[in-house]
Amino acid sequence: MNEKKDKEAKPAKKGGGMMIKIVGVVALLGVGGGGVFGLVASGLIGGGNKVVIKEDNHPKLIRKGEADPFAPAAKEAEGEGGKAVDGDGGSEYRTLYFSFSEDFTSNLKGSESLVQISVACSTHRDYRVVAWLKKHELAIRSAMLAVLADTTDESIQTPQGKEALQRRLTQAINKVLTDTEGFGGVDAVYFKNFIIQ
Repeated sequence: MNEKKDKEAKPAKKGGGMMIKIVGVVALLGVGGGGVFGLVASGLIGGGNKVVIKEDNHPKLIRKGEADPFAPAAKEAEGEGGKAVDGDGGSEYRTLYFSFSEDFTSNLKGSESLVQISVACSTHRDYRVVAWLKKHELAIRSAMLAVLADTTDESIQTPQGKEALQRRLTQAINKVLTDTEGFGGVDAVYFKNFIIQ
């Protein structure tokens, strides 16, 4: 009976050894395949079809109370001497304003009337938008003057006409910023002064 037990025990060992070999071969193939995949993905072999993932580098929306990584350092003497405090209501995003340094004066389309406006604009995005407004103010002024020159006297006599002009000016500013910097970011235009002569 001892011999039967020995014979039965031997095949079990052979099967177990074969299973270990198969698992080892599969593991080696997996490691080798993973290594080849890593080399292809890194571009060291296979080349040609390298996928480039472009990072979104556009100005980001800044929530109230969040720090703006692009804002200039605050000077001690500026403002009321305290930190800006945002209200609880309204938009969840902080608003930055930019005032154009000079008034805009233009003839109106099909009329002998002149329009003179002082303009500011706003953004909920980081300070890069304001920096771009300063940087490209000359080109933006030119685009805004073109919009004003294409405006009729009748169209800006009503509140709705003024709102339509604000939207057109916002689009003109964002077009200049998109053409020069790749992104607009201005949310609205405001009239600080509006005179028709």
